[in-house]
This record gives sequence, C-alpha cells and structure tokens, in this order.
Amino acid sequence: MNTLAYGLLGLVARTPSSGYDLMLQLQPYWQAKHSQIYPLLAKLEQEGYMQFTRVHQTDRPDKKVYSITDKGEIALKMWLAEPTAEPVVRDELVLKAYCLQLTDEKAAHAMFRERIDHCREQAQMFEHIMKEMEQQTEGHPDHPDHPAFSDYILLSWGCRRMQEDMKWCEWVLELLQKRKKE
Repeated sequence: MNTLAYGLLGLVARTPSSGYDLMLQLQPYWQAKHSQIYPLLAKLEQEGYMQFTRVHQTDRPDKKVYSITDKGEIALKMWLAEPTAEPVVRDELVLKAYCLQLTDEKAAHAMFRERIDHCREQAQMFEHIMKEMEQQTEGHPDHPDHPAFSDYILLSWGCRRMQEDMKWCEWVLELLQKRKKE
C-alpha cells in the first residue's frame, strides 16, 4: 500500500466518510485528486481494508460512506509503527527561487508578495479554527488525551509553517531591495 492509502485508512478510522469528504479532509496536509482517491478507495474496499454503506440521496446520486475494517485497522497500526519517510518538498516557489536571477525585479517581488498573501490567509484560517476548537471543546485540545488533539497539533503545524514561509519571503524581499540600492 502507498502512503495515500494509509492516510485514507487513518481518516476513515476516525470518522466514516465519503470519497468527497475524504478529499476535503486531506487537502490541508496531502495533495490528492479525485482520480487518485476513488480508485484507491475501491481497491482498499476490494482488498478488505475498508467497507462502505450506500447512503441514499434524493437530490444527487447515492454516495458511499467508507469505514475501516479490522484488517484495515491492523494494517494502519503496523504502518504507524514504521519509521516515517523523509519529507518531500514540492513547492513551485522554491524551484522558481532557484532561477530568480533570470526574472525581472517586478516579477520577483510579485512572486514573494503573492506567497505572503496566501500564507497570511491560510494562517488566519488555521488560527480561527484553533480558537473555535478551544472554545467548543471541553478540556484542552493541546492535551494528548483530548479527542481533538491530532486536529489541534496539525492546525498548529499548518499555522507555524505559514508564519515561517511569510518570514522567509519577507527576508527574500529585503534581499531583493539590495538590488535597487547597488
């Protein structure tokens, strides 16, 4: 099984979900398209790692809501115990930054300002969700025994990543200003 398959198992282990819901849940952490998710769900179901119930909808086609099986839970627990692979960086801005000397000043500045704006929006969204979570949950979501702990730490991770990306982009913009002064 690949990492996405384990990720899908982990998501349905927490909450039975449709393929569309799984795609939405994955988006903040893992890039996957419909064309990857739906065939993988079918394969996981066929191999006995998941099962589904068909939910009748009057205004749309019926949907499948997936849940994990005992076999899927065993596989997921084994995967969780394995060492984690090296992180993969696939950020277009990083690749463009490598070629930065080949672009004009205006395009270079715009590139980093756009990323700052994007990161600011994302960080604000994560912070808002974290505050709502803190208000709506009993106890402290930052405690490892709290049911929302995983969500909370991942939101914090996303927020911190966005803040660090903004700092780096601002630093690059400061360096680019030196080009004007020389």
